[in-house]
Amino acid sequence: MTDMTQTQTHPTHPQPAPARPWPALWALVIGFFMILIDTTIVSVATPTIMGKLNADVNNVVWVTSAYLLAYAVPLLITGRMGDRYGPKNLYLAGLTLFTLASLWCGLSGTGVLTIHDGITTLIIARVVQGLGASLMTPQTMSVITRTFPPERRGTAMALWGSVAGVAILVGPILGGVLVDSLGWEWIFFVNVPIGVIAFVAAFILVPRLETHAHRFDILGVILSGIAMFLLVFGIQEGETYHWGTITGPITVWGLIIAGIVVMAAFVLWQHLNSGEPLLPLRLFTDRNFTLANIGITAMGFAVTCMAFPMMLFAQSARGLTPTHAALLLTPMAVISAGLAPVVGKAMFKVNPKWFTIAGFLLLSVALVVYWSMMTPGHSILWLLVPSAIMGVANAGIWGPMSVTATRNLSPRDAGAGSGVYNTTRQIGSVLGSAAISALIQARLVANMPTGGGTAPRQASFGGGRLPAFLEEGFSRAMGQTLLLPAAVAVIGVVAALFFAKPIVKAAWPRPAAAPVREAAAASTTTVEADQPETPRPTAEPVPADLR
Repeated sequence: MTDMTQTQTHPTHPQPAPARPWPALWALVIGFFMILIDTTIVSVATPTIMGKLNADVNNVVWVTSAYLLAYAVPLLITGRMGDRYGPKNLYLAGLTLFTLASLWCGLSGTGVLTIHDGITTLIIARVVQGLGASLMTPQTMSVITRTFPPERRGTAMALWGSVAGVAILVGPILGGVLVDSLGWEWIFFVNVPIGVIAFVAAFILVPRLETHAHRFDILGVILSGIAMFLLVFGIQEGETYHWGTITGPITVWGLIIAGIVVMAAFVLWQHLNSGEPLLPLRLFTDRNFTLANIGITAMGFAVTCMAFPMMLFAQSARGLTPTHAALLLTPMAVISAGLAPVVGKAMFKVNPKWFTIAGFLLLSVALVVYWSMMTPGHSILWLLVPSAIMGVANAGIWGPMSVTATRNLSPRDAGAGSGVYNTTRQIGSVLGSAAISALIQARLVANMPTGGGTAPRQASFGGGRLPAFLEEGFSRAMGQTLLLPAAVAVIGVVAALFFAKPIVKAAWPRPAAAPVREAAAASTTTVEADQPETPRPTAEPVPADLR
């Protein structure tokens, strides 16, 4: 019997978790869907924000990069905090912070709570929003891993994965409708009522799972944060400084190299840390966990890279409204949502590896097709074809890969494992956002008619259609940038090729959970709760196709 410190409102032993964990999962999915929409919803509003806040491409890309960076860096420790203080508590705290920061984002252009100017205020508010999202995300995956036994986790992970995929795709569509009907501020204001609903649902439906004592690796957080900032700043600002000197002895390549060195120091520290490292390297002894993290990094990179140049092309080169531009992604969202449950059921009859390989291959093909069609003379309706291909691709990637990553995690490692998996996805997104910003600027310089060797002021294509003589070069530049995520998707194919067959695992005993309803009490009490005796595990049935 192992003693474990747990904070409760009254000194009782944890009660069994609900036999039907689905209501809790649906409650968490509301907030999870909201924070993932915010990773891509800005893309469709980019030209409008550039015009309204007088920002250029590099400024407005920081609206996304700042959010992704603040989202990614704390994920490793917030996953561990969920294990220590309870995933429900961390989720509710993060949801509150995210909702309030969304209100601040919407007010950034009004002069209320403004810091320096509108675009600076928006970037800072997005940082706060990202911190709230980082508190929430690991808790959703941790609750699935801790409340669903391995033999039932596939369907739950399929829902989680499909929500992730659909949210990222729906973001631009919802953003287009809101920008056209109510204004760009409403891509953030809409989070406020949704956040309130999500808070109430999670407060009522999510159980209080037992906690595990953890120590927090503060040095690891500092090293990883510095490394990520140096890499993202160096990559994203490289074209601005012509990949040379920023100021004094500080150069773009110096920052990038310093970021790599600090990241190496972080990994070394994780290896030497004899306590409880931020990044448990033992998790990577499982081949599938390692490969799935490589795959999800590639996916985060590719999806983030895709949306920004596509929306600029549709609105600035083809003159579409934000709503009409976003509707080009409708086949992707509809097909992905429709196929995700089918794939979720099939992945326990067919090795998930094959779904993931096919998904990444189709993703790369779709992006190449987009590149070939992004010209002023091509019918805009043909862009619905690669959108549909990407819908099939997404259904084959998100759910199967998340199941592959988490299938072998123990309950104690659920928070750390989900934190690592979500971190690598966000790292891919952060690097993708920085890379696509640099590439867009480079391809504009190469393709736009300037006469002086530099691209026209980037704010000039914000908030309206370009002059006809600029459309050809601009379209060519935007199309060429999509070859980068197409190439990165091939990395996902290679990673999935080496997935091992699913391991036959014994079903977990149902985890302990504190009572959902809290009795009225004047103060909280810290009690020592013994773990319940682990029953004899039962063998998980393995379909013939996976043997």
